[in-house]
Amino acid sequence: MTKTGIDHDALVNMFAEASTRQGEALRKAVSDATLKALQGRELTIANIRKVLKNVTEAASAGAARSGLPLPDMEAVLGKVFAGMDAALLKAVQANRVALEQLVSRGVDVQKGQMASALANLEKMEDTFFAAVGKAVKGMDQPLQGPWSQVLEAMKLQGTDSGAQASQTVEQMLAQAQTALRDSRAVGLRAAQTMLESYATLVSGVLIGMSEGLQQGTPAKPAAKSTARRK
Repeated sequence: MTKTGIDHDALVNMFAEASTRQGEALRKAVSDATLKALQGRELTIANIRKVLKNVTEAASAGAARSGLPLPDMEAVLGKVFAGMDAALLKAVQANRVALEQLVSRGVDVQKGQMASALANLEKMEDTFFAAVGKAVKGMDQPLQGPWSQVLEAMKLQGTDSGAQASQTVEQMLAQAQTALRDSRAVGLRAAQTMLESYATLVSGVLIGMSEGLQQGTPAKPAAKSTARRK
């Protein structure tokens, strides 16, 4: 197992014995391996790239040894991509839960780490394609053709993780705006309550002022005696 938490040899061996009939099993194996690797580290963009690159390379190395014809190879590599997409979808959902908790507590989504988290989430699909594309560039020519077909098809179709990421960003921004409006509404309701009891409020202030004046009034000087001295 590598430092990325991926059992490289197990993936290589599995795909070396791959067939198109194992499609769903292959997809699930990749998804599980990717998810396990993501769970073993901080979920940063850099770590996501490393995991995707390693899974792509391991599964592709095994597929290259399988002896499958090119059409079947493309189908198998499509399952590799789908498996990674399924794992990334879980990562996006985890981001959503964390963001919802922060937004509900009034954290500003436009500043600091929250802004960075949303930006990274928004470019999740681009990160996915870039990481796989970079891994593919270093492979032997026979694999580059099928991988190119898979990537082109998925760019047209879009990924589940990318769609969920975009939706999450939109929802978080909307929730933040709603939370801001709600906090303003609370302030307005409080102000309205004060306005409705304005007369009472003024009376209270006036009473307080009157008491203060009475306490601070200096004693009157004694009247001067008008009696003449004898």
